Amino acid sequence: MSGFGHYDRTAREVEQEMIKRGIALGLDWDNVATMRTLAREALSCTSECRLGLLRHPDYAQRGKGELFALSELMLNTMRQSALIGVHTSGGPVWKAFGRALYEEAARSKEGADA
Repeated sequence: MSGFGHYDRTAREVEQEMIKRGIALGLDWDNVATMRTLAREALSCTSECRLGLLRHPDYAQRGKGELFALSELMLNTMRQSALIGVHTSGGPVWKAFGRALYEEAARSKEGADA
């Protein structure tokens, strides 16, 4: 399995960085409403929006931008590993935010289909 371990390591490292941003932002990963609100914001944030957050002078806004970027990195890591048949899974923090992203994306798709 040599060569495939980096996906799991990357996922763990990304989640550790997400945890740090969550602590700085005072996030409760178990609060579904908070996760859904954050996910809605992440999904509606364009690349220009993310860049603006990452360059924002306010640490909380910058941290939110970093969290959004980290979630994109996690999704890309999982997508790339899946392409070669390797299952990569995040921990509880990623699962909380990832679930909210999935649910909000589905909700917004349903709204667009109506």
